[in-house]
Amino acid sequence: MSLAAPPLPRRLLAEFLGTALLLAVVVGSGIAAQQLSPNDVGLQLLENSSATALGLTVMILVFGPVSGAHLNPVVSAADWFLGRRTGHGLTLPEVGAYTVAQVMGAIAGSILANAMFEVGTSISTKDRSTGGHLLAEIVATTFLIALIFALVRSGRGAIAAPAVGAYIGAAYWFTSSTSFANPAVTIGRVFSDTFAGVEPGSAVAFIAAQLVGLAVGVAVTLGLYPDISATADDVVVPHAVDSGARRTR
Repeated sequence: MSLAAPPLPRRLLAEFLGTALLLAVVVGSGIAAQQLSPNDVGLQLLENSSATALGLTVMILVFGPVSGAHLNPVVSAADWFLGRRTGHGLTLPEVGAYTVAQVMGAIAGSILANAMFEVGTSISTKDRSTGGHLLAEIVATTFLIALIFALVRSGRGAIAAPAVGAYIGAAYWFTSSTSFANPAVTIGRVFSDTFAGVEPGSAVAFIAAQLVGLAVGVAVTLGLYPDISATADDVVVPHAVDSGARRTR
């Protein structure tokens, strides 16, 4: 018996809630780190990165069965691009809907974190737009895309939650930008002038770098797995899909 794809509204709810909770973890743990370790930036980063890696793993496990737990516009865009020729993965209108849900969720999650710690919501003033930071965002995004699609293509999508969480946790440390690698997360972090924040100008530059990373990541994926298209339906983790006729792109 074939499985029906969850209705789009339910998938969008999952993307909204998942991205909101992810931002609550990222921003909230950043605020907590500032308060608990005010004189040790290295310890603050350790606290923030550990919470983010664990939180992201949980979000993928909770929301993956409904929407795939993309929680990231570049992942949704890559899913469409890589699957479009064989009718797998998201359609282009679905990519737009996922992106809106992810961005709105990210903003809501950042505001929620501010409220939980009784920090006023304000636009961040933290400048991160150096050349090294932008290169780091290209690298972080490239290999996030490559990791996700390599897991799916090799039939290991079920372990995407811990693998992606571990990658982001590690990338906090081996990239100078602390690996945003996500346009929705970048926009959400604009709305908290705290440890995890990023000022609007830097956010625009980061998103541009992430889009470059998207293009490079797709190229790397196609170079490694030319037949990736047929498995695009299982991004980020396997979830219910319609096994009937292919959809019109």
